[in-house]
Amino acid sequence: MEKVGEARICSEGRRRFVRRTGGLLLGAILPVVSVAVQAQATAAYPARPIRLVVPFPPGGPTDTGSRIIAQKMSQGLRQAVVIDNRPGASGTIGAEAVARSAPDGYTLLVMTNPTLLAPHLFARKGYEVFKDFTPVGSSFDLPLLMVVNPKVLPEVTDLRQYIAKAKANPGAMNYTSVSSGSFGHLSTEMLKNLGHFESQHIPYKGSAPAMSAVLGGEAPMMFSDVVTALPHIKAGKLRAIAVGSAKRVPFAPEVKTIEEQGFPGFDATAWAGLVAPAGTPYDIVARLSAELKVALADPVVQEQLSKAGALAAYQTPEQMAGRMRNEYKKWGKVIADNGIRGD
Repeated sequence: MEKVGEARICSEGRRRFVRRTGGLLLGAILPVVSVAVQAQATAAYPARPIRLVVPFPPGGPTDTGSRIIAQKMSQGLRQAVVIDNRPGASGTIGAEAVARSAPDGYTLLVMTNPTLLAPHLFARKGYEVFKDFTPVGSSFDLPLLMVVNPKVLPEVTDLRQYIAKAKANPGAMNYTSVSSGSFGHLSTEMLKNLGHFESQHIPYKGSAPAMSAVLGGEAPMMFSDVVTALPHIKAGKLRAIAVGSAKRVPFAPEVKTIEEQGFPGFDATAWAGLVAPAGTPYDIVARLSAELKVALADPVVQEQLSKAGALAAYQTPEQMAGRMRNEYKKWGKVIADNGIRGD
């Protein structure tokens, strides 16, 4: 009986040991299995089409430029990169959808100035830019032209003359933009602060009505994208008096930058880049960034982007992250100092 009892005790002890060590072994094995599964998934990437969310309506410069890049990246990735337009609230609707997506490389977002700055402009914050996204790479710049109606402002041929006119007529000068809190709005407010002049903002809902207001003389100045403004400039209905970017642009090489006209360091350049949900594996981000770089180096892609008013401007994930931080701080100050709210 004593030996039987000892046997039972030994047997129970072995079972407890197996339970304890089994749990430890399982805890040790699971991370290895998880890493192995993730590595296998990364190696097979992409195994299905990739969704690229454009947080603006079809047809605009950001949408057109993104479609050009998506088509070229599809060739290198050997999977379709499908555009998914999710417009609304300065890009926040599309951004929120991507922030909630699985971090597997199959859902990407076109990040732009409005989407980056939206948390400064709206009380409702559906995402945190630096917590919810991982930069893949900058893709293109969208230079802005400062244009005036030459019939309403016939004597204004450059920025200095515009500022002089505004100072001579305080409160009488109007300008417009595509919406309150838009990049054109912010660019003008920053220029007003630097130039110490007044001009009343009249926001519209979209590029077409804003341009109609300029052409009609209701608000005879705006910062416009190149594609919208250039036909009217060539027709003599608009006059370009400055370019917002730090360098002159090939679309209008004769137009001086704002920096050249007395404001050192001024740079108001709209841009776009790709981001993925935070937590997307590094190897997948690196693959996407490499394909983006290849696409933007293609002369055909560069020409197509140019026709859409965009300039190919690749940046690595690290460079894009730095740009996002700098612009978030820079334009956040403009928004706060001028009490600007989004529509």
